[in-house]
Amino acid sequence: MASSPSPPPRHSSSPTPPPSYITHLPIAPSSPSRSSKKVLEEEEPRVPIHVVTKASQLPVDFLEPSPQSKIVIGFDCEAVDLCRYGKLCIIQLAFPDAIYLVDAIVGGDVLIQACKPALESDYITKVIHDCKRDSEALYFQFGIKLNNVVDTQIAYSLIEEQEGQKRLPDDYISLVALLADPRYCGLSYVDKEEVRVLLRQDPKFWTYRPLSEQMIHSAADDVRFLLYIYHQMMAKLTERSLWHLAVRGALYCRCFCVNSNDYADWPSLPPIPDMLKVDENGPEEEILSVLDVPKGKMGCIIGKKGASIMAIKESCNAEILIGGARGPPDKVFILGPAKQVKKAEAMLRGRLLYI
Repeated sequence: MASSPSPPPRHSSSPTPPPSYITHLPIAPSSPSRSSKKVLEEEEPRVPIHVVTKASQLPVDFLEPSPQSKIVIGFDCEAVDLCRYGKLCIIQLAFPDAIYLVDAIVGGDVLIQACKPALESDYITKVIHDCKRDSEALYFQFGIKLNNVVDTQIAYSLIEEQEGQKRLPDDYISLVALLADPRYCGLSYVDKEEVRVLLRQDPKFWTYRPLSEQMIHSAADDVRFLLYIYHQMMAKLTERSLWHLAVRGALYCRCFCVNSNDYADWPSLPPIPDMLKVDENGPEEEILSVLDVPKGKMGCIIGKKGASIMAIKESCNAEILIGGARGPPDKVFILGPAKQVKKAEAMLRGRLLYI
């Protein structure tokens, strides 16, 4: 996960239609003394937004991943109910010189399958904010195992921990809040709330074609700041935190993607680097445990107003996630250091036996 800027991508031989829309794409600051706000105001390049309906419109470096052309891209998905049962509508890709909106409605399965090698590749780093549901949708709808992500939600928490801040259970920063943080972008993202209102009024918002100007700019806005934030974060993270970022991102990707073979067909988790193993206080192996909950017993796990599960979260240094309304409804996912995961699992099983 190198922090140096990605080289310009090689584009396909087939011509991409002239873009109808242009946006600004923040770049990594050229000098540490330059403030984020100043860079964003003065040095933003104008880049095209391409609506992609055919694979030939995407860069070759994306379609054909290779160790000779490793790249870092911003990544996100838009959908009707982003989960296994929903409908994926758009995949957004932010490159240093353009944004591509991959139209899953028009391009269909053929187009998304053309993206599969890149989304599963170790050679393409996908920078995303909270990858869990995106990964779930890609896996169950298209058989894609999202791999090699840098999750800015995880990175933010790790930086806070480095700086001595204690994160409370379920205290996850939103993309809007991250963009507003002056240490990263310091920008107000008011358009996001407008789209949220439209989505509440019409959940099929992202299915309509042709894409409206509002849809195009909203989709682009969700990824156009990610490369800038990535470079800001990489400069802050220690080697230990970088390993945590990689392994937790991998665990987040497979979190809701429950299968019958215990993730044996998924990419292996990043091992603890040798340089961290020699430290007597080195990191512990991190794992994902999936706890099956008997039908009708999830209320015992959660407790009145969430009191039971919150008490367990406060007792264990592990993340405990529930599928909730979007599913899977009968499972609890526990992520973190192996000993803490086992502790949380035992406490959760105890709740089931006690009630």
